[in-house]
Amino acid sequence: MIKKVAIFGSDNGRVTSDYAIQLLNVLLGHGVEVLLNKTLFDRIAAELPASVKSFSNLYHNRERADMVFSVGGDGTFLETITQVRDSGIPVAGVNAGRLGFLANIHDDIEGSITRILNGRYSIIERYLIELLEPPGIMGKTNVALNDITIQKADLNMIRIKVFVDDLYLNTYWADGLILSTATGSTAYNLSTGGPILSPGDDSIIISPLSPHNLTVRPIVLPGNSHLKLVVEGRSPEYLVTCDFRSVRLPFYRELEIVQPAYRLNTVNVEGQDFFNTLREKLMWGADPRN
Repeated sequence: MIKKVAIFGSDNGRVTSDYAIQLLNVLLGHGVEVLLNKTLFDRIAAELPASVKSFSNLYHNRERADMVFSVGGDGTFLETITQVRDSGIPVAGVNAGRLGFLANIHDDIEGSITRILNGRYSIIERYLIELLEPPGIMGKTNVALNDITIQKADLNMIRIKVFVDDLYLNTYWADGLILSTATGSTAYNLSTGGPILSPGDDSIIISPLSPHNLTVRPIVLPGNSHLKLVVEGRSPEYLVTCDFRSVRLPFYRELEIVQPAYRLNTVNVEGQDFFNTLREKLMWGADPRN
């Protein structure tokens, strides 16, 4: 039974605040205790009842929530990962943005929340990807839900040597590489022509960004692969991203990328499915003449 819920929202827009208040009222109406992240709490404090508490970091919060609701778009959903990490707390996404592959509760908030509180939902375990080496460069966690990318930091192309389980795969002459999870396959990977994987797939996709050799195509690797990358180039540094976070690194430092042992539990409300989301968000089967 869901007794305590945390709501996380990072966007400063009024639309996000309105969605958060609507969600809050539905939860309180069902007798659920609610926590809000401090940024969101401070923004709408005047509209909150005294029973609502705030948190700064849910992962270290002593009051463990039974579920987390991310309010915003897919970007906010990705930020929520840093709040739950390996706690196993399931995350549901309320979409106040546009596309919303991850944040897929949008129109009928009250109906969706009622179904969740009545147990009419399933859990999708989503595989993650981790920048193991260098450690700690992204702050709290080097783990991504969507993708890790290596990109040039200026106009000069870079060279990326890739080894899979210590076996040499290729040297990519390109603007960069995307290393994507199944969840991230519908994000940046998709725009480069990479394949779409269903959410429960544990594979890792490597997709080149504007490769110099046009025969170089995306490749799908087993999820237990241990990847080592060495990045070379003419410039002093290159860019590494981990979902919404990014850092600049000097060339020739080895990167290690693996799949962490834990997964992210995401909430799938009864009546939703991945293929329906593809048809809706990507407009598959839609006739542009209508």
